[in-house]
Amino acid sequence: MKTVRPSSAFLTRIQQQTIPSAYRAAPASRVHSKPQTRPFSNLFTPSTQSLTATRTLPYSSSTIYAVISDIASYSSFIPYCHSSTVTKHSSPDKDGNVWPEEAALVVGWENISEKFSSRVYCVPGKIVEAVSGQTQTTLRGDDIAHHSPASSPASSSEESNSPILTHLLTRWTLRQFPYKPGPISADAHPLDAESPLPPRDQTDVNLAIEYQFANPVYAAMSAAVAPKVAGLMIEAFEKRVRAIVEGPSAGLDGTSGRVGKSEGVLRGRGESP
Repeated sequence: MKTVRPSSAFLTRIQQQTIPSAYRAAPASRVHSKPQTRPFSNLFTPSTQSLTATRTLPYSSSTIYAVISDIASYSSFIPYCHSSTVTKHSSPDKDGNVWPEEAALVVGWENISEKFSSRVYCVPGKIVEAVSGQTQTTLRGDDIAHHSPASSPASSSEESNSPILTHLLTRWTLRQFPYKPGPISADAHPLDAESPLPPRDQTDVNLAIEYQFANPVYAAMSAAVAPKVAGLMIEAFEKRVRAIVEGPSAGLDGTSGRVGKSEGVLRGRGESP
């Protein structure tokens, strides 16, 4: 019997109809193409992210500011802050007060901890801003004249550069305003009746955090927890202020009896906590 061999054109046509394109042999020009050598971690650069939280607290801005600027006490009431040390203070401001200028904080969760050496800028009664690494302050020179000029990023110590974060800026902004309680009677119109209660000091407190991770893996891992950080921090400060103003029994997070240096700062300036 005579054997009939199919032509090469026929075999090619059958191959195209029965073998998925993903498994067909690549053209010769692609077989010898240069392999990709770019590391996976450099395929994209994490963008700068920001978190904000705002509270209106029934306390004077000077009381709240004393707590926020008391960086040495942070480890006693801020979640995940293991230690906080002020390493340098500013020159006296126009009222003779000195403020934190450099600080070292150790923050950790479970088996991960990180030390941040921050440059601190205080606009008395209004703003506390801390920057780390090569991040520069956003404040005007006239407002922070009592702080010494920062060293250039090129001459900064290696200790100030975090291997996890390439950018970190934390800014507290306070705005005090008088609050007049409304009329006690439910039937009285607010414009027609006045409350016998005197106006009280209230303060808008805004916390803004900007950060950028050095590694995209860290950026991805933080996506679930980062939005909660600002809220946790401002809540911790709110409880701290309440414990100082209303007494240790007002501390709801284990801060009873640990009002620490913030109360001393208030009394040292002739203010009642």
